[in-house]
Amino acid sequence: MNKSIRQASNVIMLAATAVLSGAAVAGAIFGYQAYKRKEAVSELKDSIPDINERHHAEKLTEFGGASIAPQLSKEDQRSAALARRAQQGDYDDDLILEQLARNRVFLTDEGLAKLRSSFVIVVGCGGVGSHAAASLARSGVSKLRLIDFDQATLSSLNRHALATLADVGTPKVHCIRRRLEQITPWTQFDCRNELFGGEVADDLLAPWVFEGGDQGRKPDYVLDCIDNITSKVELLHYCHAHSIPVISSMGAGCKSDPTRVTVGDISESTDDRLSRSTRRRLKLLGVNSGIPVVFSTERPGPGKATLLPLAEDEFSKGEVGELSVLPDFRARILPVLGTMPAVFGYTVANHVICDISGYPIDYSLGGGGKGREKLYDGIQTSLQGFMERLTRADVGRQIVGLRLPISKDDVGYIVDEIWRGKSAVSGLPSRLVLAPWTRPAEGFAPDAKWEKEGQRFIPLPLADLVCMTKEEAAVHEKQVLLGGKKLEEVYDAKIIEKVNQRRAEVEYYEQFR
Repeated sequence: MNKSIRQASNVIMLAATAVLSGAAVAGAIFGYQAYKRKEAVSELKDSIPDINERHHAEKLTEFGGASIAPQLSKEDQRSAALARRAQQGDYDDDLILEQLARNRVFLTDEGLAKLRSSFVIVVGCGGVGSHAAASLARSGVSKLRLIDFDQATLSSLNRHALATLADVGTPKVHCIRRRLEQITPWTQFDCRNELFGGEVADDLLAPWVFEGGDQGRKPDYVLDCIDNITSKVELLHYCHAHSIPVISSMGAGCKSDPTRVTVGDISESTDDRLSRSTRRRLKLLGVNSGIPVVFSTERPGPGKATLLPLAEDEFSKGEVGELSVLPDFRARILPVLGTMPAVFGYTVANHVICDISGYPIDYSLGGGGKGREKLYDGIQTSLQGFMERLTRADVGRQIVGLRLPISKDDVGYIVDEIWRGKSAVSGLPSRLVLAPWTRPAEGFAPDAKWEKEGQRFIPLPLADLVCMTKEEAAVHEKQVLLGGKKLEEVYDAKIIEKVNQRRAEVEYYEQFR
């Protein structure tokens, strides 16, 4: 019994010794680490220069960044003071009219008056938005709200209308305001250094907030100059739903031909990738047309700029989507010729200036979508006859009242969105029809279940419809759909691969339709 007690006592003493030894070692380690931290902090403090003429200190913003504006030069200070007075009405109106004389004789007194009293919002103040804002202010718009979350960078200077080296690191909205106050000091600016999103749309697109006769005035126009697809779609959908006039700039990246930049309804812009993505997402929200956009009909070609490939070491970091600053924001450098954002920006501003002032606009807005309705009608009628012919060949008799689950909107979607208005076989854009790509296992007979209900109906998935010329469709019908040949016997691998990719595209978007 005494031996057991002594053994237990020895174990306790050993455990206590181990604990005390561990505590001593840990204390020594923590003490050393604390000493090293104190030494590092001391070295860091010693490295900070004293505040003097060469090294000055500024207050941080509420976000912990540098102050939103650099130290103003004496000239900038005088311009800012003049702008404050001018915005309060202390500026001779005759001087303003003299500065706007060329606009006045072009737009007439009535048109210029409408423009001078307008309230315009520019969302996105980069290459496109800065040129648009500058043109609006120079033309007489007196109330501008500028919305952008970003800051001017060195790489911005190849395309930004107003940023200088001194503005690098400062918000784009304030960069634009400071420069334009030196040009049109009477213009009132409402700068919002924020990222546009659906959850803040009510605030950012709210009526004019500053005191005066125009307080509470709703925006006369909104300019979408955003390159973040999610924000762009949310802005356009909000404006469309709230009947706010809006015009959207599509992609200026990788474009070089200013003669191909045009204005049209969003339903027309089939050759623009940014527009295509925007259009598809808007369709899911029930918006198919009615939004004017500036886009380029220029197409890619040999030797032309393309989106730079993402470096292999970036892929190795994990999810590519996590490489962007914001969700759905670009993760790669977009090749941009400095002149093209200006062309887009001035085109957007030109439309707004003419529309607000009542100047005639000759180009057709929304005409493309309506103008193609005749084309869609023809293709739909052709498809109906095509399927009736296939059904007759399969069942051996004419089926009266045969119906297809394909609307005119479906035809427009397949032709323009999926096949870009071209034949899948030859790439030709004329004499187009739609034809089934494969022969279904059950053939082209009407669905038996629906026929019992008195409906002569042929299931026809959108993903199986391929755009061809009439001549190509006739060969496809004879050899593949009725002749039993395999696709590989008729078409080369590139055509089959392209068709499979486009069919997968339809199947993906079909889940949202």
